[in-house]
Amino acid sequence: VEALGSMAGDVGFDPLGLSNIDDVGIDLYWLREAEIKHCRVAMLAVVGFLQVELFGPAPGCEAAAGIKCQTDAFWALWNSHPQYVAASLLFIGIVEMVSGIAATSGRASGDRAPGDFGLDPLGYMKGDPAKSSRLMAQEVANGRLAMWAASGLIVQGCTNHMGGVEAITQSLNDNMF
Repeated sequence: VEALGSMAGDVGFDPLGLSNIDDVGIDLYWLREAEIKHCRVAMLAVVGFLQVELFGPAPGCEAAAGIKCQTDAFWALWNSHPQYVAASLLFIGIVEMVSGIAATSGRASGDRAPGDFGLDPLGYMKGDPAKSSRLMAQEVANGRLAMWAASGLIVQGCTNHMGGVEAITQSLNDNMF
């Protein structure tokens, strides 16, 4: 397992001392695994939020048609087809079990870096180690930004019922000189 200083995305900012909490049963491997997983989910969420707002929902998802705010679209889908949400939660549970097994075995053996599922179809991580390190640092940095962006899109959608693009457009129009 990597040391904190050599970990992608380490900028020396740890005001809560979370990287030193082995004594309470949580170690840095699990924290990094969770961070990378949430980074990847948040990046997909932001792209999904904006894609649906700009181009409309997927074919067959008429319950969310015409709704710009994705939190409102979620509740419209929940009210019309709760089985889709239940199936999604079941699928997420299965993925979590598989990734939990990978994380547990990787942590025990030390053969697997946190977040590494061996999925690199375009070969980005092969070759130059400096390039691989730079890509891993970019993934973590962009993922951290995406977690904030996803949080903002969700909270803003729950409070003003506007989509992200709609809200930024209105804000810019309202505040132009």
